[in-house]
Amino acid sequence: MSDTRIRLLQEADWVELVALEERAYAASGLSEGETALRSRHRASPSTCFVLEHAGGFGGYLLALSYPLFRCPDLSLAEEGEVQGSNLHLHDLVIAERARGRGLAHRMHQHLEEAGRAASYQTLSLVAVHGSQALWAALGYRARPHIGLPASYGAEAVYMTKPLETAVPSRQKAFSSGAGAG
Repeated sequence: MSDTRIRLLQEADWVELVALEERAYAASGLSEGETALRSRHRASPSTCFVLEHAGGFGGYLLALSYPLFRCPDLSLAEEGEVQGSNLHLHDLVIAERARGRGLAHRMHQHLEEAGRAASYQTLSLVAVHGSQALWAALGYRARPHIGLPASYGAEAVYMTKPLETAVPSRQKAFSSGAGAG
């Protein structure tokens, strides 16, 4: 996938990001609008990424530090930076033309690496559009007892995942029995 790269979100990306977000969420009433989206980026610019694919805008991921078992209200803008040990994956959308190529998984892996590098201990998200099973397959655990803002609708589910420290490859090989002797 040499025609694909992930980079930090830049000012020039906002027109395409807002349009993609609206296509993904307007019909379900979950679209936030540019002001709220920009506030999430301002809260944590080092954890908001764009996917470049085949020479164009292929998607985006917005994540921000947020207290564990809480999440942004879709109807409100963020008021500043929050520090903590939890990185909240607020939004991940792949452009229609780039879907079906494993790029969402690649973006998620990139977020995990960035989270580990910044010493976050957990990842959280709110599963919408029936995506709970997808996130569970990636190691997230549903937390149905966590109340969510009404802006997410009745079917949304809060989920968390421990963000384990990467194990050096030599130690991994030893612990799996390879390389012993």
